[in-house]
Amino acid sequence: MKLSREARRQSRQLFELALVDARLDVPRLRSIFDGVAARKPRQYVQILKELTRLVRLELSRHHALIESARPLDAAQSEQFASALRARFGDITTAFRSNPALIGGVRVQLGSDVWDGSVRARLQAVKQLL
Repeated sequence: MKLSREARRQSRQLFELALVDARLDVPRLRSIFDGVAARKPRQYVQILKELTRLVRLELSRHHALIESARPLDAAQSEQFASALRARFGDITTAFRSNPALIGGVRVQLGSDVWDGSVRARLQAVKQLL
């Protein structure tokens, strides 16, 4: 089902109401969801779905996933986290080991990906051949 222009506009307005100092305010967001569910305006299901999508995108912008070929020790993990916080502000980090990378590190922050892994370099060389 295609999202109507009106439902998209209302979702965007509700999302902006949930922001405080450019960050999501969880209690305010809950009250917005509860209010929409209780009032059930026209196309409320579409509004809630779009609002959920906007919230998911906003949360992913403030969460970094750092993958390495082997587990990083505490000092390396803290160094990565502090460097990302210095550049992008207040973000959360998650570290994961992925042996398929062969070596190097892959960082994903929202929709941005920085891939310095050996696997990515090998795939780039393979495309050239």
